Amino acid sequence: MTRTATTRTRRAPSAAVPPQPARAAGTLIDGVKIIPLRQIADERGKVMHMLKVSDPHFTGFGEIYFSCAWPGTVKAWHLHKSMTLNNAVISGRAKLVLYDGRPGSPTHGAIQEIFLGEDHYCLVQIPPGITNGYKAYGDKFVILANCATEPHDPNEIVHIDPFTPEIPYRWELRHG
Repeated sequence: MTRTATTRTRRAPSAAVPPQPARAAGTLIDGVKIIPLRQIADERGKVMHMLKVSDPHFTGFGEIYFSCAWPGTVKAWHLHKSMTLNNAVISGRAKLVLYDGRPGSPTHGAIQEIFLGEDHYCLVQIPPGITNGYKAYGDKFVILANCATEPHDPNEIVHIDPFTPEIPYRWELRHG
């Protein structure tokens, strides 16, 4: 009788990648939330959490879409009148820039930069009335996921030129 070796396969516990805080520069704009997100990685790949109905910061679901950009591309400015945005960069790196132009806001006139992406995986929740845009940086194509609280409505969004003098922000790379 020949004996064959028996191999038991056991799945190693998945290694959770600890949430990293997003790097934010400038004033924290009133109502904006930055939530570290969980990634569960193993040798097969990973699961990247973004938003679920049981999250304390979940406010509603309208649609999810992906904004994609080549390195160096600026996608700005956008202002949503009633929609809350929930942004996370799932591939690449982006500098998300927010401007508070809301009259009466305690942070009126403030600019906030948030660097997010693969090495700083987080959700940025942007309330209505905050002007926002992003610049893809690094050497990879950027995929920014947005889970919006309303379906797209062209009458709900205001598009503003990325180089308008009305917003005190310059998109070029700052050295030093």
